[in-house]
Amino acid sequence: MRVPRVYIEEKIYSGEITSLSSDKAHHILHVLRLRVGDQVKLFDNSGLQFNAHIVETEKRAVHVKVEEQEECLGESSLDITLCLAVSKGQHMDFSIQKAVELGVKNITPIISEYSNVKLVGDRETNKLTHWKKIIVGATEQSGRGVLTKIESPVAFDEAIESHDEVTKILLYPGAEKSMSDIEIKERKLILMVGSEGGFSDFEFQKAMDNNFVPVNVGPRILRAETAVVCGVSLAQQLWGDLN
Repeated sequence: MRVPRVYIEEKIYSGEITSLSSDKAHHILHVLRLRVGDQVKLFDNSGLQFNAHIVETEKRAVHVKVEEQEECLGESSLDITLCLAVSKGQHMDFSIQKAVELGVKNITPIISEYSNVKLVGDRETNKLTHWKKIIVGATEQSGRGVLTKIESPVAFDEAIESHDEVTKILLYPGAEKSMSDIEIKERKLILMVGSEGGFSDFEFQKAMDNNFVPVNVGPRILRAETAVVCGVSLAQQLWGDLN
């Protein structure tokens, strides 16, 4: 059986006994059905993970003994920032989850002309909290040791103007170039993907004016979430750790 991985926000030290939060305890006790003596792996966003075993359980708490540390091997040497146009509901959730699993280091949600999603006030705060939970779950599952950073949604103009001296790629159906035609700088990459409606002509031109290179990912028009998986996978295959 695969040993479950659990993210905790506090710094972890070998030899200590640490208590897991109530939501983590619920998952361990009632979903995974682990008991005293069972093994878990803990990580704290440092790039390390720690072997541990359960020493005591309560109704809403689990206490574990932390053992030796080891390096997480799930981090890519390719630094990908995904600028992702906000899409509705589960489409966005899926895109974020798969981007994390594929090793994306940063996600910048962007509000484009065709996003059709309004995020203001509490709605934006709640959505960002929801996305961060997806990132934690995907990081636990994929064996990574560092959480993907996600920012609050920004306007399209702000997103395209915030990156300098980095290879910038815009996934765009019908573009002349493919991913393999691109030479990246210093193993850093900005990858921009539109929502279901893509980008407007005005946004496309503005991206070109800010040194984004339009790239296709094949002859077919993909859903936004499929384009994310395809684009990130191609980047990792060409320049990262999927080769």
